[in-house]
Amino acid sequence: MSYPDLTPYQALSFDCYGTLIDWETGLWSDLSPITSQLPPSHPLNSSPLAAVQRFNHFQEYLWETNPTLPYDQTLSQSFRLLAAEANVSISDSDAKAIGQGPGRWSAFPDTVAGLAKLGKYYKLIILSNVNDSNIEAAIAGPLEGAKFDRVYTAQQIGSYKPSLHNFHYLFEHAKTELGVDKERGELLHVARSLSADHVPAKELGLPSVFIARGGDQPENYGTGGDLEELKREGKLGFGWLFQSIGEFADEVERQFEGKKGE
Repeated sequence: MSYPDLTPYQALSFDCYGTLIDWETGLWSDLSPITSQLPPSHPLNSSPLAAVQRFNHFQEYLWETNPTLPYDQTLSQSFRLLAAEANVSISDSDAKAIGQGPGRWSAFPDTVAGLAKLGKYYKLIILSNVNDSNIEAAIAGPLEGAKFDRVYTAQQIGSYKPSLHNFHYLFEHAKTELGVDKERGELLHVARSLSADHVPAKELGLPSVFIARGGDQPENYGTGGDLEELKREGKLGFGWLFQSIGEFADEVERQFEGKKGE
């Protein structure tokens, strides 16, 4: 397969959860205090994604209505809302535990090695909806060994993606802190989530790479959005599709190595 040129860019900005870290699996595990109390026939147990998607409904509601609420508290409150809707009792310790989940959920197996390869060619930036303590724990834990030039969180920015404010913050700080100018075509965004990342990227003219992780198939759409629906609506403009960071990194290396002899 032939891919468009990836070599002109100076920096990559990454969505972290779902792209680098296995957000859906980690979240599904942390929802077990709710789902384990429900019969197998309950809609939340119809598939591993069912509870995650319903949880995400509450999370997105809180992002929009309370954009300054720290992400750990957003997770805990969404957990409580889901439990109330399912009419099950949960403990405060379980609600608190899920709020700390992003700091311990596992990275995808290809992530750290792929980032090391990409770091040879680009500056690496995280643009994440989580709070500072969780992203710090993730970088020290499941992402250990990966090196990032900058990390920008919803807690620092004061809003959650897909707010365009988060991306304007990225553009401003990447330019002033790293000398990377989005307007000169130096920044490329890399993400799994269509609704939170690729839709605003297209709106702002930011080139993007879709790390699908199976999310290009309807049965795996999960919390990232409905690919076919968003395409029909003309809301997507990503220029590359890879299944993993590892595949993306291999293509980047192939392209840069191929230019050495030119």
